[in-house]
Amino acid sequence: MAHVITNDCTACGTCINECPVEAISEGQIYKIDPEVCTDCGACADVCPVGAIHPA
Repeated sequence: MAHVITNDCTACGTCINECPVEAISEGQIYKIDPEVCTDCGACADVCPVGAIHPA
């Protein structure tokens, strides 16, 4: 099960550097590619606004 980024995302970029498989892409709201995400949760652990959750 991949993680997802909600509309609460502020596009701060903190999560991108934490993803070991580069599943996160930049945008107005960042997105996680569910085909690449390994569900490690590293991105969710560092999100300052709590915008990343298990799908």
